[in-house]
Amino acid sequence: MNKPALMRTLLVANPKGGSGKTTLAVNLAGYLASQGHDVALMDMDRQGSAKLWLDLRELSLPRIERYQEKTSPDWLVIDSPAGVHGKMLERLLKLASHILVPIAPSPFDIAASQDFLAALTEEKAIRKGRVTVGVVGMRFDPRTRMGLALQDFIRQQGLPVLAWLRHAQNYVNAASEGKSLFDLPPGHVKRDLEQWEPLIQWLNQETF
Repeated sequence: MNKPALMRTLLVANPKGGSGKTTLAVNLAGYLASQGHDVALMDMDRQGSAKLWLDLRELSLPRIERYQEKTSPDWLVIDSPAGVHGKMLERLLKLASHILVPIAPSPFDIAASQDFLAALTEEKAIRKGRVTVGVVGMRFDPRTRMGLALQDFIRQQGLPVLAWLRHAQNYVNAASEGKSLFDLPPGHVKRDLEQWEPLIQWLNQETF
């Protein structure tokens, strides 16, 4: 796959399955589409959850296309496969203009993310600032021991922390209808939208 010159590609990546990649990817696509951008979503995960989400999405909602070769949307959001590494990771990093790494609060997620984040910081495009990288804490609860451990771990990585997103039924309910938080009445998801504000500010800085 070759990246069209004007397309910005947002790669959501973590080698650990269950880290929240699909939740983050579909809501990122939903936000960008809600702002009037031409958005495509690529699902590379074997589970195909993002594809299912697109299939469920009603035509009346802001349009998000399934990515196809020879198209050039404003934004391409890639839901990467679990276990991505080696040549596949190198290929995806060459495509990406922006990388978001979701990390969930478990010792397994933290361990799997450590080497991945270290590898990212060594990439030439990232070191030279050609690719923007950020971290998102998923299913975060500061009242728990693992929540605090996740917070400490992420802050030690030297990468910007763009958001701390809680575990909320709103994400599940929205996904079951092919929706993102940004397709729901704002009053119903007020707390979750507030947690997205720093991430939205980052996207706006990168977009406009």
